Amino acid sequence: MAERLSPFALMEKLISFPTVSRDTNIPLIDWVADYLDSHGIESHRYVDPEEPKHALFAHVGPWEEGAIVLSGHTDVVPVDGQPWDTDPFSVVEKDGKYYGRGTCDMKGFDALALWALVEGKYMGLKRPLQIALSFDEEIGCTGAPPMIEAMQPVLPKGSAVIVGEPSTMQAVTGHKGGTGFDTHVVGFEVHSSLMHTGVNAIMAGAKLIEWANEMNTQSMAQKPSAIAAMFDPPFTTTHVGMIEGGTAHNITAKDCKFAMDFRVVPGEDKDAWGTAYLKKVREVEAQMQAVVPETYIEVTPRFDVPGLKPEDNGEAETLVRQITGDNASHKVSYGTEAGQFQDAGYSAVICGPGDIAQAHQPNEFIEISQFNAGHEFMKSLLSRLAS
Repeated sequence: MAERLSPFALMEKLISFPTVSRDTNIPLIDWVADYLDSHGIESHRYVDPEEPKHALFAHVGPWEEGAIVLSGHTDVVPVDGQPWDTDPFSVVEKDGKYYGRGTCDMKGFDALALWALVEGKYMGLKRPLQIALSFDEEIGCTGAPPMIEAMQPVLPKGSAVIVGEPSTMQAVTGHKGGTGFDTHVVGFEVHSSLMHTGVNAIMAGAKLIEWANEMNTQSMAQKPSAIAAMFDPPFTTTHVGMIEGGTAHNITAKDCKFAMDFRVVPGEDKDAWGTAYLKKVREVEAQMQAVVPETYIEVTPRFDVPGLKPEDNGEAETLVRQITGDNASHKVSYGTEAGQFQDAGYSAVICGPGDIAQAHQPNEFIEISQFNAGHEFMKSLLSRLAS
């Protein structure tokens, strides 16, 4: 009989694959597929047509609809420039914690989900269990939608999805949506002593960034809606986190590139925020072209993530609350793949081990107690599916 690895051994193996979003995740997916196959579990893939990225999904238990789906992503954020004390791609146990890139976000959960799937295979489940492992979550949740679509004709439709993002094993029932745009301002270079005859792309781009500041100020001053009040902060945020451009201090910048991102509270229209931004872009572009007609601003959509809307008597939420005993209300401002599953007709909730505060950090870790709590959760879930 094939070896049934422990959750810890599975986490060690998954973290040994450096699946940073800019790189391939195929070696990890190959290993997972071989491991499941060794236990007689057939897995299926979505193959990205443009990049060397694969998603994987599988089913155990009765071949019927109504499965519980355990959803995780396989990519992690880079470690470049972070002051790690240990090898990021090896699990190190120290001071009641497991250190390593992805221990918290979210290969710890992925390992627990794989463990549950294999154990479920041998338990003779009365209700099916599925796993869905995506890619490119960290760069805008772009890998989940085609994976979800690919699952539909291959597996019986699941009914409830548990997205295992770190929530300290609490039931998170709502999160903000998000949309983002790569923005490239193309100006016209002249000596800065004659700047009025050129177009400085950085200074033009600064007008768009100042617009973002103004939007945040306006949103902060407004009374939040009942739904918005559930979130921290209780309004849609507009943010620029990266910018580059220019060649010298005495030349008007030819190029300026930045990303304009929105985290939108449920109940507001993401598209309306994008439309408002594009209106401002065209306004600034017209000012540029009044000086030099061949200047322009190029805006490219980068991601579009729906929010997770709280459900009335949602199956996924009810199940998680029954297992964890958590009856409090939890909403978060970060985005996940839960809203994408919800849009595809699944009941969805977020519940996973670890604290989101540790995600993306140098010396990322998960508390051993949290990992063990996730293990106990999976045991309870299997018992319910087998009874």
